[in-house]
Amino acid sequence: MRVFRIAIPSSQHDEARAFYEHVLGMPADDTVPSRLYFHCGDVIVAVIDWTIEARDAAFQTTPDDLYFATDELDAVYERAVQAGAQITSAIEQRAWGERSFYCCDLDGNKLCFVDDSTLFVGRGAPWA
Repeated sequence: MRVFRIAIPSSQHDEARAFYEHVLGMPADDTVPSRLYFHCGDVIVAVIDWTIEARDAAFQTTPDDLYFATDELDAVYERAVQAGAQITSAIEQRAWGERSFYCCDLDGNKLCFVDDSTLFVGRGAPWA
């Protein structure tokens, strides 16, 4: 079994497109008009236009952080700032060894970007 797609709700679809294209550094795949697909390795990040796909449901952001691994953390941080992300924690070395930063997109969805060379994947931790 594997994860292949993660959905992020958007209430401002055009703005979300500009935000994610800039921060992720890649164009959106807009094959489906109400969705923007970003191909991040084996996982697709789907930004869903909430105004079309969930008209009757109250808008809710993602309940927890969505984590991205990158080999250009400092550049992604700068792009996030430029794109209007709300930085909730600047780049830091975390207690579990990751170098990362946390932010929210324009809708308040929680994101974390982690230096790919410092990923903590759970096994081999001193406390495990």
